[in-house]
Amino acid sequence: MQRKKARIGKTASVSRESDSPVSLGGIDRAADDFRELGERVAKRGLRVGYEALAWGRHINNHRDAWEVVRRADHPSIGLILDSFHTLSRKIDINSIRSIPKEKIFIVQLADAPLIDMDLLYWSRHFRNMPGEGDLPVTAFTSAVAETGYDGYFSLEIFNDQFRGGSARSIATDGHRSLIYLGDQVRRSSNVEGLSVPVMPDRAKVKNVGFVEFSADEKDAADLGKILKTLGFRKTARHKTKKVSIFSQDNIRLIVNTEDKGFANASFAVHGTTAYAMALTVDNAEAALARAVALGAEPFEQPVVDGEVKIPAIHGVGGGLIYLIDDESDLGRFSEIDFVPIDEDAGDRPAAPVHLKRIDHVAQTVAYDEMLTWLLFYTSIFEMQKTPMVDIIDPAGIVRSQVVESADGALRITLNGAENRRTLAGHFVAEKFGSGVQHLAFRTDDIFATAEGLYRNGFKPLSISPNYYGDVEARFGLDPELTERLKANNILYDRDDQGDYFQLYSDTFGEGFFFEIVQRRGYAGYGAPNAIFRIAALKKTLRPEGVPKE
Repeated sequence: MQRKKARIGKTASVSRESDSPVSLGGIDRAADDFRELGERVAKRGLRVGYEALAWGRHINNHRDAWEVVRRADHPSIGLILDSFHTLSRKIDINSIRSIPKEKIFIVQLADAPLIDMDLLYWSRHFRNMPGEGDLPVTAFTSAVAETGYDGYFSLEIFNDQFRGGSARSIATDGHRSLIYLGDQVRRSSNVEGLSVPVMPDRAKVKNVGFVEFSADEKDAADLGKILKTLGFRKTARHKTKKVSIFSQDNIRLIVNTEDKGFANASFAVHGTTAYAMALTVDNAEAALARAVALGAEPFEQPVVDGEVKIPAIHGVGGGLIYLIDDESDLGRFSEIDFVPIDEDAGDRPAAPVHLKRIDHVAQTVAYDEMLTWLLFYTSIFEMQKTPMVDIIDPAGIVRSQVVESADGALRITLNGAENRRTLAGHFVAEKFGSGVQHLAFRTDDIFATAEGLYRNGFKPLSISPNYYGDVEARFGLDPELTERLKANNILYDRDDQGDYFQLYSDTFGEGFFFEIVQRRGYAGYGAPNAIFRIAALKKTLRPEGVPKE
């Protein structure tokens, strides 16, 4: 038996099952030992909790550990429950509900990604906060709460990434994970007595209301030219600020060239970036209240009387997420704060491009921030994560994970950079922090869109001709379709649900770019094409060691 002492309210000693080859087994033997131990610690005002380890030699699940405690039948002997040890072995959690609450001395919580490996190694290196992994921690915690347990819940996380991470960031994530878990348990099991803040439910996102760029006048002019080739028109100008709206169908892009305020501060640090986005939700104030309850940092700055004050929180890289709805003036901000403009004919795109909506927003972060932002999005908004995939960059691997709403109204790809020689790492280094690296727009006809783009003078990302021979062979494409793809620099992928087409711009600045996609039932994001896209994009970047102009 291994022992570890800790102060948890009343002084307690935690006893864990041993994995030693010389240890002795037997539930009755263990119960007798614990009964004697209970007598000894009671004289010192102590209690002892027994914890089964998933890799224990004789006892490796909470059911047998509880049987030892039950047979010991001593008030100073109780049970330690650990979500990882139960869930990693897929032990039935319903067995927890029959344990008397007074015999549960403490509950330890941890999540983990589903990885097929040795239990001890999995536990020691890959645990993470509840909500960041794939284990049913909410169901486990609900089973505990339904016993009436009103003691401590603790986080027991062993993770190589956390060991070298920011203590403040890890503490923030831990707090958010516990609050989110408590909220989930309360909603799923109607358990009373949980000490968690009452908050609105997760916010359902209807669409991306707008994406806002910060820029100076020169970059704004260059960006405006690119947007024109993409089929956008400048449709409105702010009444009191140097801010313009570019529109196309259900897409709104805002360009902010103010010389004061948060946008200007963002430009001063990061250069021209997509520093803010607005999400349309059912109730913006409720979404803000939930975000703040979960530890998000609210943002506000003064506005002129009569203008709309849009609630916001800080997101990736310190950027902003505005929250708007259709139930208040927030949804009419463009009518209230802006005046429509009609460009001269010469300033309009030569041809329509038929972009319909924002398909997804790609955010690049340092790899050790990925779990932070995954939990941020899934705890505040109605979103779920998809499995992590490895994106192959010639300079290394970039980890990519998608968080998305069930109906696809909001799709965010989180790309984790581990070294600055990758395209993702170069972007983070050049922009002095995490942020939006590209925006993907949806079209219903990629070839009609390509025709309009080229008529407008759009500069596509040039794809290697070798790619098209490979894709034709992989999917058995009609040679005529392959030639159309090649002529338009369009990438192709397919899954069980359908086809996917991708068309990219050159980079703007050091690593930002636009993407246009068409989905024919396809659910993914073209991961097999990433290596070809990355190789082409890296040719457009400033070579390593060459100073900025």
